[in-house]
Amino acid sequence: MEIRKAVIAVAGFGTRFLPATKVLPKELIPIVDRPIVQYLVEEAVRSGIKDVIFVIRPGSQGIADHFDSTRELEIHLEAQHKPDLLKSVQELPKMANFAVVRQGRHLPYGNGTPLLAASHFIDKDEPFVFMFGDDLVLSDDNDPGCGQLMKLYERHRPAAVIAAQEVPLEETKRYGIVAVKPGSDPAEMASIVEKPEPAKAPSRLAQLGRFVLTRRVVEVLQTTALGKGNELYLTDALATVCKKDRVLVHPVRGLWLTTGDPLNFLKATVHYALRHPEIGPPFAEFLRSYR
Repeated sequence: MEIRKAVIAVAGFGTRFLPATKVLPKELIPIVDRPIVQYLVEEAVRSGIKDVIFVIRPGSQGIADHFDSTRELEIHLEAQHKPDLLKSVQELPKMANFAVVRQGRHLPYGNGTPLLAASHFIDKDEPFVFMFGDDLVLSDDNDPGCGQLMKLYERHRPAAVIAAQEVPLEETKRYGIVAVKPGSDPAEMASIVEKPEPAKAPSRLAQLGRFVLTRRVVEVLQTTALGKGNELYLTDALATVCKKDRVLVHPVRGLWLTTGDPLNFLKATVHYALRHPEIGPPFAEFLRSYR
């Protein structure tokens, strides 16, 4: 079955950005000229995704509004003779078929919970993309991160495909860390551990927020016990799945950037600003001259 859907997890409170995120969802904070979440949608659409499901927290409607039509703004831009800005606004609701599901307060906290909230959008035999709202993959436009995983899934039809990149050993305690079966080609997961201390890490290969998943993973997640911090981790479900089913690990091509805290958000902003066709050259000059 063709992969048409992407579930994007944007249900967090963005506590590390408070008070900026008291009202504004963190994923709507802009990087250069567009919000974080729009970069994720653009990556998914370039990969061939047609349907995008946002999992949001209650009271967080702004993300859905961003991808909706705003006639008042369009009339204003028409009157101001700003056709380029008008086009950029009008194209947003046309990017994909959008749906929104609220992550109910009755559900546990954790990065696996958005899958429970969105499960009724996924058909029994339907593979789909899952994206963490914190993570960006800066790659060639013709080789988007989601698309890399989708192609691998289509060739091998495993229970799941996860994106990964190596991190410094001291950073393993921040991520799900993967052990790969020796000699497997393509790389197949042997095990995965959530946020291990460096001394106990099975490798330096960290899971990042791009996945192709099947219903099998969702079903296992529904019976997965809460893990560290009383949270529901996708990592724990994948650890169970890989014992009986094939889970492939893809070293994603591109620069993995996380926006989960102010420092890394600023680093991501610099990368995207330098790549911007208009802002990039003068911004690079500013950085060179900065003291």
